[in-house]
Amino acid sequence: MVGSGARWKTLVAFALIYFVWGSTFLAIRIGVHEVPPLLFAAMRFFTAGVILWVWTLFQGQPWPSGREWLSVSVLAVLIFVVDYGCLFWAEQRVPSGIAAVMLATIPVFTAIAEITLLRTQQLTVRLAFALLLGIAGVAVLVSHSFNLGGAPIDSVGAAALLVGSMSWSLASVLTRRLPQPSSKLLSAGMQMAVGGVFLVATSAALGEFHRFHIESVSRAAWLSLWYMIVAGSLLGFTAYVWLIHRESPTKVGTYAYVNPLVAVAIGYFWGGEPLTGRTVMGTICVLISVAIITTTRAKTAVQAPDAIETVRR
Repeated sequence: MVGSGARWKTLVAFALIYFVWGSTFLAIRIGVHEVPPLLFAAMRFFTAGVILWVWTLFQGQPWPSGREWLSVSVLAVLIFVVDYGCLFWAEQRVPSGIAAVMLATIPVFTAIAEITLLRTQQLTVRLAFALLLGIAGVAVLVSHSFNLGGAPIDSVGAAALLVGSMSWSLASVLTRRLPQPSSKLLSAGMQMAVGGVFLVATSAALGEFHRFHIESVSRAAWLSLWYMIVAGSLLGFTAYVWLIHRESPTKVGTYAYVNPLVAVAIGYFWGGEPLTGRTVMGTICVLISVAIITTTRAKTAVQAPDAIETVRR
């Protein structure tokens, strides 16, 4: 009976990181068409971050040191201001499913960083093929040269998503070098809260407050916000941390190529987003690339067991 209960908990946790994280891309699209994007992101992450942070402190986690605060601030800028800021902004111009596929290139840029900066990976034929395949998938989605049905995605929105992917990849590299709280939940709460503060400041600097009229925000937008806070950030990340302590990082990391598939399907069935030959081919190229890279990286996990990437969507 105990084993059966543990299996059910594992299935529920995987369902959360697979389907809830995959569905948040459509929730973002719903919200950013009514609320300025950086302000909408700030609402989500500051609220979720404070709740998670306060909860972990009540669990007896020690107050972070000055060096840990500095590290958290650097990561908060890279992950929440740059990566999520670009994502929320780009979803005004790019379908939610395609945005998820574009952000699935994060392992591609992380692998490049591992080869060039950390030198924890070697550029093998297998890895080079995966990197080229991922780049080809992006090219299929954005290039006007391919006649695959459907128009290429907005080039400015695509560029913003690639900048976001690169920023997250840099954060992944720095995560392995910077001092952080021992509790992943505490670290996540701090990063979200600090990132939310930086997002508010950036939003104000860009004049988003002048374009925000709370009385014109629909119930659907508010529901999408609370869905991302409760299901996406709180339940989803708690499930991720629970899994990472009970399953192999490689198995948990499968969300990296399940989330885009879920996002594309939800965008098509519930968001009315087109599903063209271009979308299918680009998605297949990117996800095969991610699968090859993540299984290749697993071979180095024995040499660097602490280098666990705590991705939150």
